[in-house]
Amino acid sequence: MIVVEINKINYQNKLLELVRDFKDKPTLLLHSCCGPCSTQVIDFLKDYFIITVYYFNPNIEPQEEYLKRKNEQIRFIKELNEKNNYFVKFLDCDYDNNIFKEISLGLEKEPEGGARCGKCFYLRMYETALKAKDEGYEYFGTTLTVSPHKNSQVINKIGETIANNLGIKYIYGDFKKNDGYKKSIEFSKTYNLYRQDYCGCLFGKETRNGSNK
Repeated sequence: MIVVEINKINYQNKLLELVRDFKDKPTLLLHSCCGPCSTQVIDFLKDYFIITVYYFNPNIEPQEEYLKRKNEQIRFIKELNEKNNYFVKFLDCDYDNNIFKEISLGLEKEPEGGARCGKCFYLRMYETALKAKDEGYEYFGTTLTVSPHKNSQVINKIGETIANNLGIKYIYGDFKKNDGYKKSIEFSKTYNLYRQDYCGCLFGKETRNGSNK
């Protein structure tokens, strides 16, 4: 079970405090969970960072769904760059659902937002941080907090822990703030993006549908 501190931190303010001191744009490897969630996050961060989107999501299944979401992510970045003369990059990786299944052993019947989700967040963010460090990026971050279904307190604590362990800088954030989620929906409509009806793993989909008792 994920435990959250009573005194919540405003992580979006922490991000604003960070970027306020920038003189030049640092490089950022941004983990994206899907195209729709990435829209508002990229739009916000583009003025402060040189962004590369990293699509590491072994939790998404079946593979056909994973590919559909990945292709929508690629299409969005391509069209965003073309329409606005941006230079957002995309970094792909191999799909291996077994990685997620291994860390989910014994947690298959956990509810959405429970221990399985915490491990899934850690898996994806750790891989992003590791890739960022190996490739020489100055920061790493994630789009996960734009969703109202994701706990920003938990996600940012995970990011902070990973950053401290690996010796790389993490960008805090709570991108659902200031109508961030609403804006992501508007972006999705503008770019006609496919919006999935479940987070990623089939365990969570079954739990949400009430079929995993």
